[in-house]
Amino acid sequence: MKTFISKIVCLLILSTGVSFVNAQRPNVYDADSAKSVVPYSPLREADVFWSKRIWRVIDMREKINLPFYYPTVAVDGLKSFMQVLLDALKDSSITAFEPGDDQFYIPFSVQQIYASLTDTEHVTLPQTEPPYNMVETTIVKKFDPTTVTKIRLKEDWFFDKQRSVMDVRIIGICPILEEYESDGVTLKGSKPLFWVYFPQARNVFVKAKVFNRFNTVQRLTYDDLFFKRMFGSYIYKESNVYDRTIQEYAKGMDALLESDRIKNDIFLTEHDLWEY
Repeated sequence: MKTFISKIVCLLILSTGVSFVNAQRPNVYDADSAKSVVPYSPLREADVFWSKRIWRVIDMREKINLPFYYPTVAVDGLKSFMQVLLDALKDSSITAFEPGDDQFYIPFSVQQIYASLTDTEHVTLPQTEPPYNMVETTIVKKFDPTTVTKIRLKEDWFFDKQRSVMDVRIIGICPILEEYESDGVTLKGSKPLFWVYFPQARNVFVKAKVFNRFNTVQRLTYDDLFFKRMFGSYIYKESNVYDRTIQEYAKGMDALLESDRIKNDIFLTEHDLWEY
């Protein structure tokens, strides 16, 4: 009888211990965090039959791009794309370059980045104590990562005759801040914050998880989103003799049609390389 009671007690203790362990785990499985960067296929200059440089914009507010923007506050190991960039800059995992330097020559320190993002406003307010005189006050507005809603990409499209494929390599990334008038509605313009060399940043992106709404057990990272082209975007510039953007010679619907024309030209170039 004593032996029987002892077995029951042991089973109760073991079941309680298992339940406690499972309660401490965020998932029913052990997540594999050992994910590495998938290397590009070897490429020689002699194998590049055709090439074109493209600049495009990812609007993180589009439905397909929401994994870049959310969560606005880190939760369950997930961070927004902008927060991942800022954290990597703080711990020197990646190097930032000046907003106008997409050739990656002039470094841009974290202190310079935050200095350019800090907004100060001079206002006149009454004192909190008598005689309540009006005094000039300086209000410092801290940078909010959620105000960054767009990303610029610089990339090279090329035809690799060794593998007989049209391929693309992202060269750089630049977060964009849209600035509005005091009414909060009228758009003043877009402000590039800094450039990041994408091949260097891949080691950071491959460790940053993103939400997969189709299958949460299929772990995706920001490197996967870029490498597998899992985003929506539009072209705003192609390499040209004037070094000008589409907005400099086309507006509104004409600019969108010009963007589609450039994208279609890349498709036709690949199509025309083959004979049927």
